[in-house]
Amino acid sequence: MSDDLDDLIRRVDQDRWLSSRFIADPVARVDVIALYAYDHELARAPKVASNALLGEIRLTWWREMLDEAFEGRPVRAHPTAQALADVIARRGLERAPLEAMIDGRYRELDPAPMTDVEAVDWARDCGGQAAALAVTILDPAADWAFALAAGSAWVLGRRLADAPALQSAFDQSLNVARSASRHLSAAAFPAVAHASLLTNPPASELGKRLRLTWAVARGRL
Repeated sequence: MSDDLDDLIRRVDQDRWLSSRFIADPVARVDVIALYAYDHELARAPKVASNALLGEIRLTWWREMLDEAFEGRPVRAHPTAQALADVIARRGLERAPLEAMIDGRYRELDPAPMTDVEAVDWARDCGGQAAALAVTILDPAADWAFALAAGSAWVLGRRLADAPALQSAFDQSLNVARSASRHLSAAAFPAVAHASLLTNPPASELGKRLRLTWAVARGRL
């Protein structure tokens, strides 16, 4: 199952997959990949649904999965759901950030363009919380707050092609992320390393690997 999720993230989210290669502990790497798979499933919900109601149903499905995991009940037969439940149990993750990741996706069901304020809130709840949880997995002693801006910049950067009006919100998040990332430990840094690929991204996988290696070596985005 873990290999299947790893292959999935390599296919749909290559940059975060590449940054996860710098996680030395193989169990921690598997756990972070499960978190990224959960984020991917939530991101898909508004995109594949033909209307807002169906999108809400998909997101509710994941909220019910959290009910199962946190109440110690059998988790539905879905590779990502089962992997995430294992991570929740093994790492003692809190429910609030995982639920915030669901809540953030509801804004995408509204076709109206996001304001800068809405975009910052949305990015924090989606990518920001994902990065913070990854830090919690990689270094429980680290201050996960330092990862919020990097995760926020990550999702904003991926949305810029379709929503160029979010440029100022992206620039602000990235500037904060570059400063905050310096305070993360070497163990925690792979949770945000992919943000180093947001500006002038290399065209090839080799170029991305080199950029990530340099970022990880310096501990800076």
